[in-house]
Amino acid sequence: MNATVAAKLRAHVPLVVTAVLLVTMFGAGSVQYDGFFSGQVLLNLLIDNAFLLVVAVGMTFVVLTGGIDLSVGAVVALATMISAWLVEKHHWPALLVIPLVLAIGTAGGALMGWIIHTFEIQPFIVTLAGMFLARGLCYTISVESISITDSSYTAMAQTRIPLPGGMFLSPSAVIAVVVVVAAFVVLHHTRLGRNVYALGGSEQSALLMGLPVTRTKVTVYAVSGFCSALGGVLLTFYMLSGYGLHAVGLELDAIAAVVIGGTLLTGGSGYLLGTVLGVLVLGLIQTVISFQGTLSSWWTRIVIGGLLFVFIVLQRLITRSRRA
Repeated sequence: MNATVAAKLRAHVPLVVTAVLLVTMFGAGSVQYDGFFSGQVLLNLLIDNAFLLVVAVGMTFVVLTGGIDLSVGAVVALATMISAWLVEKHHWPALLVIPLVLAIGTAGGALMGWIIHTFEIQPFIVTLAGMFLARGLCYTISVESISITDSSYTAMAQTRIPLPGGMFLSPSAVIAVVVVVAAFVVLHHTRLGRNVYALGGSEQSALLMGLPVTRTKVTVYAVSGFCSALGGVLLTFYMLSGYGLHAVGLELDAIAAVVIGGTLLTGGSGYLLGTVLGVLVLGLIQTVISFQGTLSSWWTRIVIGGLLFVFIVLQRLITRSRRA
């Protein structure tokens, strides 16, 4: 019993470290910069990173199974391009465009999951091919940025949902929160969630237990594809444009958020709350650099790289202690 409790405590270490890091960074920023200590600054983290949070939720499902999805950034860009092209060039209504974009993303993710399982190819290779395919499709639509002037999209971009104390949220932030809540319920309170953790723990053991490994693997990549497409829709609201160079490197940000949030890259262990904290940490790094004003935006990448290295080492130490 004591060994079980110790194992559970060790599993929570990365999550606790991320939470402490977030609080420490916010506290340091509040002491250093005027106007930093406010509820709206925290809400702005959610508003500005709503699309990343949704994409990171999908990535969490994949990483929990021991997989990886490198196509998410390209799928986000493709979603913005398809949306802008259909809305602006062909005058399709948003209520028709958005479900179509989500269906394309979901189908693409499911196809990659099926290929990965059926042909036993490494997820890295299959999703890398998906990344090149999606990014290439963007340029078959247009090599230039397509601005969006449609009233439905501009309304979503400009709407502010008032909160007490003069604070506000955007519709995209609310959608991101709904996605997080839905994903939390699925991962921690449904059979699919249990299958995801079991598959990440050991695929062979999951097969021996009679779990639907094929269906689970296809489903998690379909979820990632859906979240990527939805993230693209939210980015379209945020940028009011479609462009093939949108979301370059977003897949790395999503993976970083998942890892910093405490999900093991080997799968089988992690929490969706950790991913949320990881996204907030990445957003807070950008906010601190913005308040500083004298640092290059590339410092964001440098700090994220350092944090990612630390958390990977921490994961390795936890994994070794479990085996011991």
